[in-house]
Amino acid sequence: MTRKILHIDMDAFFTSVEQRDNPSLKGRPIVVGGSPEGRGVVAAASYEARKFGVKSAMPCGEAKRRCPHLIFVKSNFQKYVEASKVIRAIFKEYSDIVEPLSIDEAFIDVTTNKIGEPLASVVAKKIRAQIFEQTKLTASAGVAPCKMIAKIASDMNKPNGITVISPEKVFDFLTNLPCKKLWGVGPVTAKKLADMGIKKIGDVRNFSKVELRHILGKWGPTLHDLSFGIDPREVSSSRNLKSRGAERTFSEDLVDEEKILEKLEDLTKEISGSLKKKNYCGKTVTLKVRYEDFDTITRSKTLGSYTDEGEKIFEVAKFLMEGQTDVGLRPVRLIGVSLSNLIGENDPFQVEMDFLN
Repeated sequence: MTRKILHIDMDAFFTSVEQRDNPSLKGRPIVVGGSPEGRGVVAAASYEARKFGVKSAMPCGEAKRRCPHLIFVKSNFQKYVEASKVIRAIFKEYSDIVEPLSIDEAFIDVTTNKIGEPLASVVAKKIRAQIFEQTKLTASAGVAPCKMIAKIASDMNKPNGITVISPEKVFDFLTNLPCKKLWGVGPVTAKKLADMGIKKIGDVRNFSKVELRHILGKWGPTLHDLSFGIDPREVSSSRNLKSRGAERTFSEDLVDEEKILEKLEDLTKEISGSLKKKNYCGKTVTLKVRYEDFDTITRSKTLGSYTDEGEKIFEVAKFLMEGQTDVGLRPVRLIGVSLSNLIGENDPFQVEMDFLN
């Protein structure tokens, strides 16, 4: 049976909530984030702001330079969470197979749905209409036979649009799209492919799985399948936690290594507390350092056993910082740390596999 997958993506979620709650902001370029006079970054940008090149993760000062009449709104995360809860409850009215990707997007398998509707496009329209009715927010949707195509499609007709890709249209739909649209293709892989003349998804099909394995390693054959729209991943309503991290942007660049270590220790305690609440442990510690010139590096180390202890995470992060960075020599703007390669207490299979390997 051909699956029917929806990807529902809220339109400029944070800023749309703010514009909904403050009518004077409607139609105006706004961002949710810090102050342009401070060192904050843009958490979200309205479509009006995006026209000026303003985007998420951009320093607020740079955003202000690009759009001098930009309006800055302080985030109200609890408000966004409440809206997200309403939206997720709507999803559950149509299917129990819902896989949230973030606070404002999710996959929904509607192959068999609670309203008995055979057309996935009709289900998507009903969901979008109900979201607007209950939240006064708009959502865009992609409808396709697999997750990757549905996610790509949801971005094709934003905002407040729907794109339906039927199974027989998948091949042609992908052919002329850039390779970066494929699941798992980041900037490094995209450049490697471009250097070989592989710029569009259709170009990937000119290489065999064996050739792509030689070029890209074990990821090569998967990329070949994806270029034809073959994505066997199922929508999972029970996603495992992949990583837990925290970071801090300093109000002033720091050079004092002891002060930076104090901040780093606070972050590891925060991560440890979060992991213990969720009964997760991890093995891979990653340190992130951003210098004053925005040069950003990451350094990682995988432990021999799992841990959720803040002291152990801090010990490894400190080792990475002291041995593999220029902290203490160059001013630091941001420090971050994360723990990945996680398992939960109810993950005996993963524990066993780790032991055997």
